[in-house]
Amino acid sequence: MNIKDNVGEIVDKFLPEVRELRQAIHSNPELAGNEFDTAKLIRETLASTDIDLLKPYLETDVVGILEGGQAGKCVGLRADIDALPLLEMTDVPYKSCNDGIMHACGHDGHTAMLLGAAMVLNEIKDRLKGSVKFIFQPGEEVAALGKKLVEAGALESPGADAVFALHGFSNLPVGSIAGRVGAMMAAAAFFKIKIIGRGGHCSKPETCIDPIVIGCQVVNQLQTIVSRHFAPQDATCLSVCHFSGGQNPNVIPEEVILEGSTRFLDSAVGDQFPELIENVVKGICLASGAKYEFEYELPYIPTINTAEYVEMAEAVTTECFGFDMWRELEKSSMGGEDFCYYLQECPGAFCNIGMGKDHPALHNPEFNFEDKALRNGIIFLVMMTLKTMERE
Repeated sequence: MNIKDNVGEIVDKFLPEVRELRQAIHSNPELAGNEFDTAKLIRETLASTDIDLLKPYLETDVVGILEGGQAGKCVGLRADIDALPLLEMTDVPYKSCNDGIMHACGHDGHTAMLLGAAMVLNEIKDRLKGSVKFIFQPGEEVAALGKKLVEAGALESPGADAVFALHGFSNLPVGSIAGRVGAMMAAAAFFKIKIIGRGGHCSKPETCIDPIVIGCQVVNQLQTIVSRHFAPQDATCLSVCHFSGGQNPNVIPEEVILEGSTRFLDSAVGDQFPELIENVVKGICLASGAKYEFEYELPYIPTINTAEYVEMAEAVTTECFGFDMWRELEKSSMGGEDFCYYLQECPGAFCNIGMGKDHPALHNPEFNFEDKALRNGIIFLVMMTLKTMERE
């Protein structure tokens, strides 16, 4: 029997276990770099397979290699395993047991789908034309530990010839697959500005250098960077998302903190942001007699999909699930994703899998990965692996 004809049947064999694993991971979410229980569960689950589990590169990662029956290409499959600092507001029986932490970005589902793909590929290992590298990555959220994991050699020995990942996404039919050639996700940078003035009593403002007033001027002026320094066709944005300072209604504080993010698809555009932001802050502070501190970091570069593997993703989706289950995305997402560093090293594709048209959005306290999408996700990862191995 052709392996491909048998995949769905094998997936169904493991699906109940995968669903239980997904819900168990959901109930015990862990933040970036602290996914010790999650990593332990992954290792225990894969211990009965022929997958060679490597020593951790970053303490809480799990990387395993499955050798096929024949020599050939190495395919990398990645899932992120961390959760978010968010209080869950669902009523599912397996809701988070860790106060203020939840899987609001679907990483529990990503991990479960990759575990399912590992089980299926292990079942047919003797007929695989190559090897599979399973990468369960910690710290995708904010920490961007994908960069460190790649730098540590997770894609080497053997070197991956192609890499793939799925991400749950709302506003798409359940189990549908979506992608696009080129920039799938934007670069994401983060800045922090401390404005240091001179505090004092609110009744004597003439003796103070008010950092709140200065901060407001900075916020307003920052909004002109995108509109006046870049062309309207440039896909980019700048947002100030945190403004804090002072504790009393009658005291002008000594300092305020501003934090925010920039997003862009073109690195030539993004490279200009640090200088442009600091020039605004410097000019306003100089005119006001204040001092400042400025930090800017770029943890996520653009996530760039390879054309041939997006075409393969479309072919696999239409072949396995029907023509109406593939969605070609017209626009890039301005969200960030550290799978960008995998795609910087080797070709591949990062695709979305649908959670449902009316499903709560990502990073929402009511988000819960849709278990009905697990089957299609596992089949997609397995078939992308097989197709890549067959490719000349």
